[in-house]
This record gives sequence, structure tokens and C-alpha cells, in this order.
Amino acid sequence: MTISAKPSTPTTPTVPADRICCLNRHAPREDGQYVLYWMTAYRRVTSNYALQHAAEWAGRLKKPLLILEGLQADYRWSSPRFHHFVADGMKENARVTQASNTAYYPYIEPTPDAGKGLLRKLSQQACLLVTDDYPCFFLPELQEYCSRLDTLSLAVDSNGILPMRHADKTYTTAYSFRRFLQKELRPFLAESPSETPLAASLPSATLQDLVDQPTRERYPAFTADEAAFQSILQPGATLDSTVAPTPLRGGSTPAQQLLTAFLRDRLAHYIERNHPDDDAQSHLSPYLHFGHISAHQILTQLLAQYPWTLNELSATTKGSRSGWWNLPPEAEGFLDQLITWREIGFNMCFRMPDYTSYDSLPNWALETLQAHADDPRPVTYSSTELESACTEDPLWNACQHQLATDGFIHNYLRMLWGKKILQWSQHPRDALDTMIHLNNKYALDGRDPNSYSGIFWVLGRYDRAWGPERSIFGKVRYMTSENTRRKLRLKSYLERYQSPAT
Repeated sequence: MTISAKPSTPTTPTVPADRICCLNRHAPREDGQYVLYWMTAYRRVTSNYALQHAAEWAGRLKKPLLILEGLQADYRWSSPRFHHFVADGMKENARVTQASNTAYYPYIEPTPDAGKGLLRKLSQQACLLVTDDYPCFFLPELQEYCSRLDTLSLAVDSNGILPMRHADKTYTTAYSFRRFLQKELRPFLAESPSETPLAASLPSATLQDLVDQPTRERYPAFTADEAAFQSILQPGATLDSTVAPTPLRGGSTPAQQLLTAFLRDRLAHYIERNHPDDDAQSHLSPYLHFGHISAHQILTQLLAQYPWTLNELSATTKGSRSGWWNLPPEAEGFLDQLITWREIGFNMCFRMPDYTSYDSLPNWALETLQAHADDPRPVTYSSTELESACTEDPLWNACQHQLATDGFIHNYLRMLWGKKILQWSQHPRDALDTMIHLNNKYALDGRDPNSYSGIFWVLGRYDRAWGPERSIFGKVRYMTSENTRRKLRLKSYLERYQSPAT
């Protein structure tokens, strides 16, 4: 639910207006005890427009700020892998907010629906509610819930460099979206969320000051107590215990450390990123997905490495992948991934609610895939065989093994992984279901606009018709493991991720 009419806002707001969406028509509650920020997607206390907007309201109303960060027990594909990653970030947020004298309420449901009623109860004591404006997975349902509260509810977009609402249409190719960005992005590059939104002078309050004891007892705050956390992960709960945590730790500090190392050690080799053995990727996608780092932070720190200003931007807006930034090729290549390819996914998810539907593919792709839907398959595999990496293709098995154990697939190989699933499935619809399930079950960066872009690209989204027309694929782009092994450096990768089932 989106209502265009906006209530009176704080004087001289610093969060751009086109990032703020009013979810209902209530006025701020003057006798409220605090301003409530419900942290759902941007799980960080730095470079966060939503948190910043909540802090601005709290400062002007001279009220404390209460941050609620929750984690449901029964979201689809929930597992110890994702719970651990989010909990790492909660522990860090608790330390930072304690130092800022901001009340922070981390809550992890021990069982399904155990947290039911908490947000409504907190909102009844709030002057207003601010939450995250994220267009993917089940988070739009949370915004819809906020719209029905008897409290003014605002959703704030802190997803990317371009506000989602700035684009007036759904872009269907990276070229057209890149051309649009080159015409429109310049003023947004001059805007950035505060690195320290909690540094503002706000009335000091603790969780005990703002939330009564019966509520805290019914909904106990998550602590760093490992035994208590492990009890939530016990067999019999709704979490899929077959998806184990990875060694990768969540939180803003690990995200920043990874960014620093990437800019220092691997960015110079980024143009070679398609070679798995070179390990030139940033590996930042899990942290972007869970909101532990922002695109603004990454952009700012990358640009700081060069003697660069906005005046360096090219006046040419032809949609070229290189030359617009007037930066070295490796930097331009990375920015094209961070902004063009990442944010075209947000554009799709925001503007097309059926973005996960097979029928949302472009017409040319639907037509050619249907024309070849009954073509004989060289081999078909069951979902169990695919999930267990039990195929005749060692390279594909390595990709699936990397996904199951590490929580991601090398970006180039993810495309091959999907193309082979298409080739081995009875129907393209089955292939799509398999890709979505495996990616969302295992990938730390799954359930995200960017990952849906990659999955649907396999079937033709953001691509064009290719020739020659082939069996099964039709005019959809064709990839093979044989060609991939000839083109890429893969020896170390194959040794590392050799599937136990191979």
C-alpha cells in the first residue's frame, strides 16, 4: 500500500523526499514515548537512510529512538546458515547502539508466531514508525502490515544509489537501464546517507526505560549468550538444519574488512574476475543482501582511491559499459555490477510484483522456450540428484557443491549452473523452480533482487534472442561446460570444490 499524500514532515529533512514513502494517513502521535525504527532489510547502524530519518524525527520531537530488529522463525528457506549470519550482525548492532545510548531491541523468534503482537504493541506507544522500503521476498508484506497500524508509518528506501521511485518504467535490458542511469544518476551521486546517524543529540534511553517488563519477558531480547541462541536452532524447529552455517561471519565490521581487502588487493584484477582461480570478485553480495553494508559506503570508498570528482563524468549518455565514469577499467567494471546490474533488479522487483513468475519473462523468451519445451533432453535429473550434485558434469557438481557448502557460487559459473539446469529439466518452468529453490535455500545472497536477476537471465530476462536456434534452448543464450573449461582458469577451483558425490 502506498499513499502519495504525505503528512507534515520535520523541518529541513536531510533524507531526500523521493526516498520516503508514507504508508498510511495518520499524524504523528504527540504523546508517544519514542520514535520506533523497525529494522528489517538495512541491518546496519551506519549509512542507512531509514535509520537516519527515524533519528531526525526523534531529534525534532525530542523523543528517544527505539530500534527493533527482529528475525522470524518460519520465513521460507529459514536455516541456521541465515540465522547465524543475521545474529552476528545483531551482536554488533547491540554493541554500537549501547555506546550511543540508543535503545536497541533485538528479537529472534524461538518458535513460529512467538513474536506475534510485538510490533503492534511497540507501535501503540510510538510517535511514529519508520521501516525499510525493500521490494523483494516477504518484506513488502511487512510494509503492508505497517500500513494497517494505528500509527503513522513511513518506509524509507536505502537500497541503492538511485531511489527506486525515480524510474518511471520497468527496464528490460541492462543497456537501456545503463543509458537511463547515465542521464539521471549525477545528482544522486552527490547525495549520501549519514555515516553516523546515531551521532545526533537524542534523548538518552535504554530498552528498560522504554519497554515495560511484561513485554520484555514475553518477548525476550536476543543476547550474545551462545547457549540460548543454540536452543533456537535445535532439531524440530522450523529451521532447515541441513543448511549449516558457513565460516563467513555476518555484520558490518566483517563487511568493511572485506571491502578494504578487496579495494586493496583484488580490485586491480577485477577485469579478470571471470576466472575462478584468480578470485578477483568482491564477495560483498551477502553483506549487501542482509544490509550489513550499503552501496553508498562501497561507492564512496572506491571513488576515494582516485583523484575523482563529479566533473569527471562523461557528458555522453549512450549506455556504454565503459568510459562514463572516466575511471580505470577495473573500477568501471565493478561499478557497472554494483549499480547497473544490482539496481536493475530493484527496478524490476519494485515495479513488477510478479517478478518471480515464469510468465514475467520477455515474450520472445516465452515463445522460444515453449516452442522447444518438448525437445528431448540428453538426460534429466531429479531435484534430489541436482541438490546432491550427482550429475555427469564435474564442473556443474563443483558449482552446486560450492553453493551448498560456502553459500554462494562464483558469479560467472552461476550462469553456467543455471543453463545446465535448464538443459536437464523436463520443462523450463521446472528449471526455474529448481534454480529458485536451490539458490534461495543455500545462497547467503539469495532471496534478493540481484539474485532473481541472475536466475531469470538464464531464461532470457535482460538478454536478447541469440542464434543459431538450438534444441531445448531455442533462441535463449547457450552455454556449455566444455566451452567454459576451455575459456576459464579452473584447476584450483575444481580441486577445491570437487563434489563428494562425483
